[in-house]
Amino acid sequence: MAKATIIGQTITPFKRLTFGIMFGYACMMLALMTPATLLLTFKMIEIDPNGYTSSYGLVSGVGAFFALIGNPLGGAISDRTNIRFGRRRTWILLGPLFGCAALLWVGFSTQIWQIFIGWAIAQLFFNFGMAAYTALIPDQVKEEKQGTISGMLGTVLPVAMALGMVLMTAMTNAFSVTKWTLLAVIGIVGPVISLFIIQDGKVQIVNAPQEKVSIGEKLSKIYPNPRKHPAFTWAVISKFLLMMGYCSSLYLTVMLVNRMGYSESAATASVATINIISMIAMAVTSIFGGVLSDKFRKQKPFLYVSALIIIVSILIYAIFAHNTAFIIASAIMGLGFGCFTAVDMALVSRILPNKEDAAKDFGIMNVANALPQSIVPAIAPLLLGIGGWPFFYIVLAVCVAIGMAALKPLPEVGQHDHDDKANSTSLEMGRSIS
Repeated sequence: MAKATIIGQTITPFKRLTFGIMFGYACMMLALMTPATLLLTFKMIEIDPNGYTSSYGLVSGVGAFFALIGNPLGGAISDRTNIRFGRRRTWILLGPLFGCAALLWVGFSTQIWQIFIGWAIAQLFFNFGMAAYTALIPDQVKEEKQGTISGMLGTVLPVAMALGMVLMTAMTNAFSVTKWTLLAVIGIVGPVISLFIIQDGKVQIVNAPQEKVSIGEKLSKIYPNPRKHPAFTWAVISKFLLMMGYCSSLYLTVMLVNRMGYSESAATASVATINIISMIAMAVTSIFGGVLSDKFRKQKPFLYVSALIIIVSILIYAIFAHNTAFIIASAIMGLGFGCFTAVDMALVSRILPNKEDAAKDFGIMNVANALPQSIVPAIAPLLLGIGGWPFFYIVLAVCVAIGMAALKPLPEVGQHDHDDKANSTSLEMGRSIS
């Protein structure tokens, strides 16, 4: 199927674009991830003190399911919101706006069903914003700089989480509603400020002459044809499996309360320390991983090493039930995940099948980020029931190991265009023969 051509794409100067994305994205992720890693657990303990382990998993899982829907849906809508205000800027505004309103709903909730609704809406619309931000990279950044900006963007999540933990530690004695309200304000103010920095606008999409389209080609507009674009599917699989392992860290607060018997204040302090250390480690490898992958024109070796490091960190959590061990494991996890995030995002930007569907395809790829957030809470009670916390972590480490194997078919830098031409030639030969 012929590709459309994008004409008139507004280009923001690289440094300005990088700052705008990082600032707005950081505020948005601080507002979302601080509840996800800390406040949501305590909210469930407050409302359901006897069954919070299961109810937290259910709420978190349902929310992650809506995140799963939100990223590709938000990306597809963003691709088609072709107005003067900008395809991406529109949803950088609307996504966090509705997401922060939902955070306020959760903060004032007194029933589990209210938290279900609020958290699902928050995840859905924050992922609309994420899809818009990440689509700016293939939209406006040259391929040779995508690793660099991806590496810098990779520092945003750990920095946002660490700042959120520091903020919550400083507000230990504040009312729960006050904490949720402050996060909601930060989550919308940051993206609004970024709108004044990022340039965007209406584009002209020139479609190729219409041809007879098969059902398979129509379906490929929803999900890229795995036969024509196998690299995209392998990237989805590998990212999903590695994220299964990383999502073990989302259960940190629950683990500290349930496994170690920590109080709310002790758990908050420990989570803050662990996240700050992880942030520092993640920031270092995210920046250098992206820059070095651009310099050496190699990405897969960095991904292999990252996966191996993540496995080591998860196994430390499994074997050692001690706060010092958790700190060491978090530092190791940060080193591995920082590099993986930077290089993987650059790889994804390189192998996207269609430029005109960038946000939609990025959204599909980001499903690999969101789906494990739904699956891990869903299977956690089962895994804990079978073998306790060690078994829980070992199973997730195995997922990462399988994810390493899924990296092998991915094309290295410079191979993708050649592979696409080879696939196209094979398809044309097949049509001729038939």
